[in-house]
Amino acid sequence: MNKRKDLKNREDISLLVTSFYKKVRKNEEIGHFFNGINNWDKHLLKITDFWESNLFFSGNFSGNPAVAHARVDAENDHSITEYHFGIWLNLWFQSIDELYEGEMAQRLKTNARKMSTHLFLKIYQSRKRV
Repeated sequence: MNKRKDLKNREDISLLVTSFYKKVRKNEEIGHFFNGINNWDKHLLKITDFWESNLFFSGNFSGNPAVAHARVDAENDHSITEYHFGIWLNLWFQSIDELYEGEMAQRLKTNARKMSTHLFLKIYQSRKRV
């Protein structure tokens, strides 16, 4: 069995992001949050920029993930829960494990855990309280 390599560059991130979103879009429980995206090529580039900046400090990403996720939550009647983030994380970890192993792969998992918690809290805070 071949040993998987660790992530080393943008191409590795791009392969991971593409593989991950194929799983997400097919997932019955969270796919509907993503399948309304009109320009997948642009979205995949933006997400690749995000994770490349997150992992390799490239500085390529611009945007505000908290605002973007709060908007998606609002567009879906404030229905995103921690359960959905759990599915997202499991698919992300599965995608990483299928392709990579090593320090950077583990760092991506740790960063994704932190990011999912942060984004869910920002979504929750953005909801108007009655």
